[in-house]
Amino acid sequence: MNLILVGYMASGKSTIGKNIAKVLNYKFIDLDKYIEKKENLSVSEIFSKKGELYFRNLENASLKEIVDNENNYVLSLGGGTPCFYNAMDWLSAKPNTKTIYLKVDLDTLTMRLLNDKSRPLIGHLEKEEDVKEFIAKHLFERSYFYNKANYKIDASKDVEEIKEHLLFKLF
Repeated sequence: MNLILVGYMASGKSTIGKNIAKVLNYKFIDLDKYIEKKENLSVSEIFSKKGELYFRNLENASLKEIVDNENNYVLSLGGGTPCFYNAMDWLSAKPNTKTIYLKVDLDTLTMRLLNDKSRPLIGHLEKEEDVKEFIAKHLFERSYFYNKANYKIDASKDVEEIKEHLLFKLF
């Protein structure tokens, strides 16, 4: 079984994904890191030099490349990946693939992202209320796609607790 982690930025997809992959003896793949290696640019640089549309096309092609060619992996998607090119419907049709939404509350996401300048969509925001408003708007827009996941996990908790809960649901 292949596992695909979806959720908003800073929901813990990479951290939890690495933990789950280790327990299952699976390969861990971070889609953003995969793209960065392929392009030899950071996601922020791709956004600023080539634009979001270029990035989203590259992201979609990379997602399909991984899902169609890899086995026994945990894949962490970027926060926006599920919202473009019918990605969640496409993933749902894939045999032996399960999607997991790591759901985190607005206040926790705000605290995690408040001083994170590495995120191309929010790096310019300074005030807590601006970050919170941006996240709230995005969560409202993206929750439709995230909620198409096979499983939903409260990822506001401790990593070990999330890992145990997820493994219990899956197996």
